[in-house]
Amino acid sequence: MGGEMASANLIIVLLVGTVVGALVGLGLGGIITHPLYLAIIAGLIAIIVAGVVRNTIMTRTAFDPDVSRIPYTVVVYAAIASLAGSAAAVEIDRASGLVSPVWIGTMAGLISAVLMALLMITYHMTPPPPPKRR
Repeated sequence: MGGEMASANLIIVLLVGTVVGALVGLGLGGIITHPLYLAIIAGLIAIIVAGVVRNTIMTRTAFDPDVSRIPYTVVVYAAIASLAGSAAAVEIDRASGLVSPVWIGTMAGLISAVLMALLMITYHMTPPPPPKRR
């Protein structure tokens, strides 16, 4: 993954994840009153939307076909990791005293997006397998 493309990938994932998390917190804050459930839903939706938006944008703008898409397996792993990120967001919000649904959704989306960004970096840094000998 090239330097400029890596930066664009990470910025897209972090911004979209954070904004979507905040919007989910705003939209579902009055319906789901338990902060952990709200954070889990916000984190999952943020990761799914961030993965789809990132794949859509980078497919249209990338010149290198090797970095234009991440497999949806990475998005699934990120969704699983977002469970931990969402729980961490609730604890951070509880410790800071900021327990508004928008703040919980924002933090869940941001931490989940950070975890997805780490998974993306790890995926792209994995070297290809060596050629098979005949």
